[in-house]
Amino acid sequence: MTDKWRQAELIRLIDKFSKGDGIHLSAVPGLKCIKAAVPSMKIPVVYEPSICLIVQGAKEVLLGEEVYRYSPSQFLMVSVDLPVTGQVIQASDQKPYLSLQIDLNLQDVSELIPEVSECIGMPAFSTRALFVGETDITLEYAVLRLVQLLESTEDISFLAPMIRREIYYRLLKGPYGQRVVQMAARGGNMQRISQVIEFLKRNFDKTIGIAQMIDLANMSPSSFHAHFKEVTAMSPLQYQKRLRLLEARRMMLAEAVDASNAAYRVGYESPSQFSREYSRMFGAPPVRDIESIRART
Repeated sequence: MTDKWRQAELIRLIDKFSKGDGIHLSAVPGLKCIKAAVPSMKIPVVYEPSICLIVQGAKEVLLGEEVYRYSPSQFLMVSVDLPVTGQVIQASDQKPYLSLQIDLNLQDVSELIPEVSECIGMPAFSTRALFVGETDITLEYAVLRLVQLLESTEDISFLAPMIRREIYYRLLKGPYGQRVVQMAARGGNMQRISQVIEFLKRNFDKTIGIAQMIDLANMSPSSFHAHFKEVTAMSPLQYQKRLRLLEARRMMLAEAVDASNAAYRVGYESPSQFSREYSRMFGAPPVRDIESIRART
C-alpha cells in the first residue's frame, strides 16, 4: 500500500463516519473522527490524554505562549489534561479538515515499557506533556487498521484492543520512544504531576492550596513548581484558573447557567473577579461571549 493510498483510505473513512462538522464518537471505543469544512476561531479547550492524527488540513494548538502546528503525516500526543487553545487553520468544502483522536491509556503504555529494550530506564527529568511528531509507516498502518474496523464492527471487540496495543508499541519503538517513556513511566516525575492534575480536575470547585498539591506530589516545593511548569507550561494556580473558567463556560453553554451561578459553582467567591478573568481568557465578558457562541451555532 502506497502512502497516497493510505491517506486516501483514511480520508474516505473519516469522511464517511463524520456526519457533518464536529467531533464524532465512533463504534470503536476511544476513537473519534473530526471534520471541519471551514477554518475555526481560536477555541480554548481541555485536551485529554490522546493521540491526534491529521489526514487532511492543518491545525494549531497554543499552550501558553508555545505554538504547535501539525498537518498530514504528523500527530500530536498529549499525556495529561491540558488547557490549550486550538484552531483549525486549513479547511474548505472541497478539502475539509479531517483528523482522528485516539484516547491514550498511559497505564497500558507503561506496561509495554519493559518489553521495549531500547526504552528501559526511569527518566530523570520531566518533559512537556504535549508534542508533535512525524507519523512513520508502521504507526500509520496500525492507525489505519483501527479505523477500518468501523466497516467491520463485528471485529471491534476482539481486534481493537490488540491494535491499540500495537499503536502504543509503535510509539515506544519509534523515534519518540524516550519521550513517550517520560510521559508514561510509573513513579516518574511526570506521573506525580499527573496525579496532582487529576486531583485538580476532580476538585476544580474547591479551594486547594499549593501546600496540598506539594504533599500529593511528594516533592519539595521548588521541585514541584519546576516540574509542574515543565509539564504544563504554566504554574499550578494558572492551571487551576484555566480549568475553572473552561468548566464555567461549559456550564453556561450546556446547562444554561447564568454567569454568577457558574462563577460560584466553579469556586469563585467574587463574580466581578470571575468576569475579569473570564474576559482575559476568552476575549469578552461571560454574557457577551456565550451570546456570540450561540449566534454562530
